[in-house]
Amino acid sequence: MKKHVLMAVLPLLAWGCGDATDADNDGVADGIRDPNNVSVVVPSTPKGTVSGQVLSTTLQPLADVAVAMTIGSQPTGKSATTDASGNFVMTDVPAGAQVLLTFSKGGYSTLRATSTVPSAAGTVPINNGNASFGPVTLAQLNSSLAVTVVTPQGRPAVGAKGVLEVDKAGSVILSNYDSVSSVISKVYVEATADANGVLNFTGIPSGVELARLTGTYSLWIAPMDTNGDGVVDTGGYTKSYSGDTIVGSQATTLAQLSFSKPTGAGALNIEGGNVSSLKGAAEVDPLRNMVRPGEPIYVYFNQPVQPGSVFVRLTDEYAKESLPVTAAVNVGGYSATITPGNGIVQEGKEYNIFVRAVAAEGGSNYSRTGFFFGGDQAAPRAVTIAELRYQELSAPPAVTATQLNQFEDVFVNFSAPIAKQVGQSVQVFFNADIDNNGTVGGNSFGEVGNYSGQGFPLEIAEPTKPVRTRTPAELPVFGIQASGYSTRYFFNYTGSVALNPSQVRLVVSFSSLAPVLGTNDVYESIWGQPINTDLEATGIGQHAAPTPAP
Repeated sequence: MKKHVLMAVLPLLAWGCGDATDADNDGVADGIRDPNNVSVVVPSTPKGTVSGQVLSTTLQPLADVAVAMTIGSQPTGKSATTDASGNFVMTDVPAGAQVLLTFSKGGYSTLRATSTVPSAAGTVPINNGNASFGPVTLAQLNSSLAVTVVTPQGRPAVGAKGVLEVDKAGSVILSNYDSVSSVISKVYVEATADANGVLNFTGIPSGVELARLTGTYSLWIAPMDTNGDGVVDTGGYTKSYSGDTIVGSQATTLAQLSFSKPTGAGALNIEGGNVSSLKGAAEVDPLRNMVRPGEPIYVYFNQPVQPGSVFVRLTDEYAKESLPVTAAVNVGGYSATITPGNGIVQEGKEYNIFVRAVAAEGGSNYSRTGFFFGGDQAAPRAVTIAELRYQELSAPPAVTATQLNQFEDVFVNFSAPIAKQVGQSVQVFFNADIDNNGTVGGNSFGEVGNYSGQGFPLEIAEPTKPVRTRTPAELPVFGIQASGYSTRYFFNYTGSVALNPSQVRLVVSFSSLAPVLGTNDVYESIWGQPINTDLEATGIGQHAAPTPAP
């Protein structure tokens, strides 16, 4: 009896002590089936399968779809190809593994999906734990979308860069038994706008296919530098379209780029530049309104202006005639460079300027009259008397027309604009016997060396229009703005003696001005320098009496 029992267990002992074969790699030795001493045998390395079916969006099987599998972080994976029915299967996949499948076929969208192989895979007697993908649907990339891009001014946005994202371009039709956790199927296409401003996105799903997948087209257009100065001068553009919205293969949409300045920037204004009198909050300090000869004038706007809208006029201090000037808009419409004609701006001269511009967005208008001075802030110049002139009366009372007569105005023109800051007006004295008492000075008003020290008060005669030479008088090129500084001053001559203009010698006595509040800066130049030394000149020219206009 013992002998028979021993023989019955020998086959089992022999298998346990010898080399076993596990050709199917299921963790159980080949040939062992239905053991009678255990109910289930769990393999040491359980395996499973991954399978599925790939279809078109019209649910037709897709053959020859490449299916690539990545298993966790392993360096190598598995691959398969769908058959005529669109089916695929990959075996010998570790149970519990995270797998990523990539489905790709020429002319169709690519889809990526992740899943987990069931942990119970590989149990005996059932060795077919399966992660099911599908059915998987892929959209055909045989369509296009045209988008017309225009600038904020409504012109073709030539060279605009766009990206179109299609999401979703494929799907995994899930069931309650599927373990697919994530699905991604997107198509990205880039395009550049042609000469008509058209972006052509090709190789994308049609609107019909995308509608079946309930997908969307998302469009992004980058901001542009439309004038090539290196500064972005338009905003970008973004919009999404559903597949239901765009049906067909050549649907065209319109994308108008926005302005780079956000909407609601307010009224157009000049915020800065080297001529501060043009700013919305004008600054009249001469040092903030000084332009070096040969230097352009710069203005900076608070928002973009229309390139062709900047209009500039330029005159000298008297505004009698326009001076040559050009203007160029740059930095995407945020600034303008105004260039006077060659040699126009001179040291120590005052100029009037008019600037008009129209906002690129909303069309608000900005007009400003300002002034500036020729000179360098860092290089002050001494002020001298440049010229003396008297205004001939139109109907002198029995006097000689070529002499300086009583009650005629005498104009003192300085080499650079000056202004009275505080205190009394500077006095002018004649180095001549203007009251015909036989001496110069003494008790004679307005003569050099008189006892009282009283002369003719010199007052500013800043021009607001051209010097009158005819009747009716000349009109200015445009209404000019007073700066408070001027090269032109005057006094009324009340001496009883008519003087020979060529022999007249005048002294403007800045040295006799009484200090005010501890300073002798009663008059100053456009460079901010005080004028406290006497200035002299000999010889007076004539402003002829106005004549009737032809």
